[in-house]
Amino acid sequence: MNRCVVVTGSTSGIGLAIATAFAQAGDNVFINGFGKPGEIKRIKDHLETTSKARAYYHDADMTKPAEVADLIETAVNTFGTVDVLVNNAGIQHVEKLEDFPVQKWDQILAINLSSAFHTMRAAIPAMKERGKGRVINIASAHGLVASPFKAAYVAAKHGILGLTKTAALELAEFGITVNAICPGYVLTPLVEKQIPDTARARGITEAQVISDVMLKSQPTKKFVAVEEIAATALFLASDDARQITGTHISIDGGWTAA
Repeated sequence: MNRCVVVTGSTSGIGLAIATAFAQAGDNVFINGFGKPGEIKRIKDHLETTSKARAYYHDADMTKPAEVADLIETAVNTFGTVDVLVNNAGIQHVEKLEDFPVQKWDQILAINLSSAFHTMRAAIPAMKERGKGRVINIASAHGLVASPFKAAYVAAKHGILGLTKTAALELAEFGITVNAICPGYVLTPLVEKQIPDTARARGITEAQVISDVMLKSQPTKKFVAVEEIAATALFLASDDARQITGTHISIDGGWTAA
């Protein structure tokens, strides 16, 4: 399809799966995230050798608005616009509210919520000029319901859904859709890192975290696959989804059905 697709937080996990899916569909991708130079090169080479797409990397720190804006500006300068913007960057920290480190609160809000504002603010003018665009925000089941010990993450993901709805209303007449995907538990590096932290916070074993905390919430008793989220992102970026805007799609094994 040869669009320009920017995916934040895309050097691993959900973001990498989304970038890979778009590349395999023929779209050029800008990836962003943590990683050593050799690993970043391996990812870029893999994206290009397994597709007809061009892959670029931008090392923007999602806590720094100027760097976030430069990511979008670089993509626009390269391809003339950003056709699809996927805000996926996110981190997590598990701790009781009264012991939650202030620095972690600020960092999670900056990366999980504010960075999406900054990318959208920078990308929207070029989208408006072309009269089309897709914004897909990766939220979470925690954008709809809460869990203990995740105050910053839950607050940020609820905020992402509010931002999604507001932007969708503002952009509805410009051919630009804005939607969110709300995954349940996906076994990504971010989630794997939560397991020992949650075990410590709750005073249980890591095996109990998986069975009694994470998968207990999902009636299917299975982790969501990153490929399932990527497929949903592809659909939301397609012409078939042009009348879907301002909403969310839950991929959570039934977690939020109750």
